Amino acid sequence: MAALTDHRPIRRLLIANRGEIAIRVARTADRLGIDTVGIYSATDATALHVAAMDRAVALDGNTPADSYLRGERIIQAAVATGCDAVHPGYGFLAENAAFARQVVAAGLLWVGPTAEQIELLGNKLAAKEAAAAAGTPTAPAFAVTAGEPPPEVTLPVMVKAAAGGGGRGMRLVRHRHELAGAIAEAAREAATSFGDGTVFVEPYIEHGRHVEVQIVGDAHGHVIHLGERECSIQRRNQKIIEEAPSPGMTAETRAALCGGAVALARHVGYESAGTVEFLVGTDGSIDFLEVNTRLQVEHPITEAVTGLDLVELQLRVAEGAPLPLRQEDVVFHGHAIEARVVAEDPASGWLPATGTIAAFVMADHVRVDTGVAAGTEISPDYDSLLAKVIAHAPSRDEAARRLAKALRTSHVAGVTTNMATLVAILEEPAFLAGDTPISYLEDHPDVVTAAGPAGADRVALLLGAVFAAEQRDRSVNRATGFAPSGWRNLITHGQRQLWRRGDDDHHVEYVFDGDDAARVWLGQWPKPADDGSLPSDERPVLAVRLLERTPHRQVLEIDGVRRAITVHAVGSLVHTHSSAGSLSWREVPRFVVHAAAEAGSGPVCPLPGTVVAVAVTAGQQVADGDVLMIVEAMKMEHKITATGPATVVAVRFDVGDRVNAGDLLVELHHEE
Repeated sequence: MAALTDHRPIRRLLIANRGEIAIRVARTADRLGIDTVGIYSATDATALHVAAMDRAVALDGNTPADSYLRGERIIQAAVATGCDAVHPGYGFLAENAAFARQVVAAGLLWVGPTAEQIELLGNKLAAKEAAAAAGTPTAPAFAVTAGEPPPEVTLPVMVKAAAGGGGRGMRLVRHRHELAGAIAEAAREAATSFGDGTVFVEPYIEHGRHVEVQIVGDAHGHVIHLGERECSIQRRNQKIIEEAPSPGMTAETRAALCGGAVALARHVGYESAGTVEFLVGTDGSIDFLEVNTRLQVEHPITEAVTGLDLVELQLRVAEGAPLPLRQEDVVFHGHAIEARVVAEDPASGWLPATGTIAAFVMADHVRVDTGVAAGTEISPDYDSLLAKVIAHAPSRDEAARRLAKALRTSHVAGVTTNMATLVAILEEPAFLAGDTPISYLEDHPDVVTAAGPAGADRVALLLGAVFAAEQRDRSVNRATGFAPSGWRNLITHGQRQLWRRGDDDHHVEYVFDGDDAARVWLGQWPKPADDGSLPSDERPVLAVRLLERTPHRQVLEIDGVRRAITVHAVGSLVHTHSSAGSLSWREVPRFVVHAAAEAGSGPVCPLPGTVVAVAVTAGQQVADGDVLMIVEAMKMEHKITATGPATVVAVRFDVGDRVNAGDLLVELHHEE
């Protein structure tokens, strides 16, 4: 592409993205003395990435289609603000060849590979052919069409979209009868996400490793690799933990991967940063998967072990300069691990979470890339990634320890996150031993349902919620404020509360001994027998001193051990945090006003989204597990299924309708 050989310096850069990656690119641009121009949707008018720019241009719309995917409007903004170049980040328009061509046609530099390279390698089928021609290890792939009989292939296979990435348009199939449905679902999701419903199937290595090689090329024919990253720990085909180097590579396999990646890049004359992805079998077999023609989410771990700034390399190459280093100049130091903190509930099928962040405090002894803060609204229109937390250390064990502590001591309130699961993975023996195949989460289901702090740490968090609620109630109590807290005219028992976390109930009873001390009993309070007598009280009792109390902080001494607990009440939930981690609680009211019975029953929408498929009609009989409707939210499809035999009374929404969390989607009459 001519733009990459113009040798034009970039003085002002438009960053065509949002969130943490926009901030990340701006950080390097600022260091290099390059002015930055951002863009923002109406929803993002007060977002952190907007404040990180020297100036920013409004795109008006709320949804991605109305804002960050409006290529012509973005180019107009770049020209109007006097930009020299456009950096697309990742996602949105980063791998859109047509947009790259339009940027260059407008006289701007495109920070990325050429449009021709994006077009060639962005199609996974074409990329497979190029890899084979370059001598890169690869397995065969078969194009398939939704609605036609699927091919006779050896299972398991992965159904994949030929275009796009990010885990969308992908389905793992282990049983023959599931193949046709998986092809149809993948094609529909690919068409919705990428505008291209072409899908194919390829062999799936059951317990392999997902390993990728970072490459960088320039317009002068130079290509180097910056080592490999392992990204095997994934949910819904999306990565949650990445590390460099891979803990499971022999020197021979590493050389084959890096050599194959460089061979493919040279074969196509690759320019800018990119990633060549492979699946590596336990026997050392290698299957080329795809090329991501952009910066990867996990690029910080490569930066950590090489000491290089990948965004700077991208900008230098875009200016037309040759790469400033040769392969022998690349030196690797230590080990780096990245964890993606995401607004989601792993124990509920990784269901994405929405809401407003009430507190966002991240550890300061590791690298944190984020685009959110307290007050940020997590919208169903965008990815649910909150932050990337990166630890770098001389050894893998130390990097894992640093990262686990960083996540435990970080605090996010207001939305559900996956941090307890991330900590559980980083401390799990198989992970620490480097046994991390792509089946890791299936092999270790306990980490998915990790409950967070336990024992005395859990009790401290519970009491933080208890005494924060007591302080809050006292502050608004105008009727009996003259009396000591918890005072009663009958002294048969103290102040009793019932707190719930998930399906677990926690009974708490306390009596104040003065203003700053209390006795606390934990467990089910004694119930009188039929004759009115009370059994002996076997509950453990704790001595608590209240050392410091503010609306958001309770410092408690529990049986002589000091604990500092941060507390945030959001709706009916109380979010608590200490150095041991975070837990959320809900106080069960003593008096309940029973609402009128709902007119209909059936599945409700788990989060705001858009209906993309309706599988039933009124009057239809359904069985347990039958798909009723599919809702797309946060770039993922969510199947709404029947929970037992029933008759469909009414379908409340059609394809294309927007739905909100709690909406009754399909009204059902359940059989007796």
